Amino acid sequence: MAITGIGSGMDIQGMVNALVNAEAAPKSAQLNRLEKATTAKFSGLGQFRSAISDFQSVVKDLNSASLFEKRTATSGKTDVFSVKADSKAVAGNYSVQVFTLAQSSKVALQGFDDPAASLGAGELSISFGGDEPLTIDLADEASSLTDIRDAINKAGKDQGLSATIVNDPNGESGARLVLSSTKAGDGNDISVSVATGGAELQKLAFTPPPQPAPGAEPPAADPKAAKVITYAQDARFAIDGINMSSATNTITEAIDGVTLTLQSAQSKEDLEKANTISLTVGEDRAGVKSSLKKFVDGYNKLMSTVGSLTKVTAVGGDGGTPLTGALVGDASVRSFMSSIRGDLGNPAGTSEVKILADLGISTQRDGTLKIDDARLDKALDENFSQLSGFFTGETGLMARLENTVKPYTQTGGILESRTKGLQNTLSSVDDQRESLTRRIGKLEARLLSQFNKMDSLLGQMNQTSSFLVGALSNLPGVVKKDN
Repeated sequence: MAITGIGSGMDIQGMVNALVNAEAAPKSAQLNRLEKATTAKFSGLGQFRSAISDFQSVVKDLNSASLFEKRTATSGKTDVFSVKADSKAVAGNYSVQVFTLAQSSKVALQGFDDPAASLGAGELSISFGGDEPLTIDLADEASSLTDIRDAINKAGKDQGLSATIVNDPNGESGARLVLSSTKAGDGNDISVSVATGGAELQKLAFTPPPQPAPGAEPPAADPKAAKVITYAQDARFAIDGINMSSATNTITEAIDGVTLTLQSAQSKEDLEKANTISLTVGEDRAGVKSSLKKFVDGYNKLMSTVGSLTKVTAVGGDGGTPLTGALVGDASVRSFMSSIRGDLGNPAGTSEVKILADLGISTQRDGTLKIDDARLDKALDENFSQLSGFFTGETGLMARLENTVKPYTQTGGILESRTKGLQNTLSSVDDQRESLTRRIGKLEARLLSQFNKMDSLLGQMNQTSSFLVGALSNLPGVVKKDN
């Protein structure tokens, strides 16, 4: 409902609003257009910078000489041995035989009827490899197998010696201490001597007998007698017919740059037939190919983002206003793309691999890259040694790309400076809107005041007019005409 003037009957508020809106509309429309364009460009630059950063990560990964120095190592039977190689390894093929694994010593000492029975005080000396035997001092005359076990575990914890009690439920073997060592290799068998102690404690003394020949029948023995569960021994194996041994099952020095981890000995039948297992060391071509595919995917993703930000789409035929991307015609985008294309097109190095096309990586009509797998595989087979020089180093392709990308992504760089400028523009739009609001408010107040004064004046004039009409109509001789 319009609010009319009391004196004039005119829609004062409506007239004031029309004048105020007419004054504010051009500037408000200008600010809206500026804000919309600036916000779109701000968002577009953010997407552009994010896409460049993702591409930069891919470039850094490929700009690493170690990538081309990696080696693959393959075992013909991973259940017998596994293998890995580092950059020192030389490509080649080897024949391996595994006769025995390295193992540590484990012995079961004399069995006793009652594990809680007292064995008396005394001193035990346990040898299991190393410089000094482990001394166990039993001061309590009531020391039992349990006490001795606990004392051994406490003293031998840091030296790789442990003890447990195995108790035969049928009583035939009795309860006995089982000692285990973590020290593998020849000469590290566990032996126990009793320096001081009574007859019961003396029963724990044990010196391992010589290791029987393979296939020999063990001699019959008292079920409670001490015995060897496993002898400490070296791993024994052969590489290309050369016999070798190791105190551990992880072997790092047999082949330069190659680590063998023995898992099990070959079967008796394989050893009798002198069957060997292949070990192959090669260049990590699959890893390099995977990295190249990631590079191509990263570049194409960048091209897709740039394409969407600079695309112009026609709408509604010839008369329609086209839809434009946020960065259409942007100088930073044009400069970046020109530099990137230049880097990809300029030859690098003096070898047979000078440009990406020599690796089967070509540029398509839409600007994206495509890999010809057959050509790439052939290039990896024939020119693998040249790839590191082409991609890495100060003059390599990836270094050139990094130098091109860095000014756009670094702190204080091109895109950050542009983004800050756009932020300032948006802040200025807000300030101008506030200024416009204040100015329009003052204009509205002034117009309302003026129109209200006019309305009051009209009201007074109407009152005067009515008074004069009434006064004149009452004068003598005035004849009123009937309507």
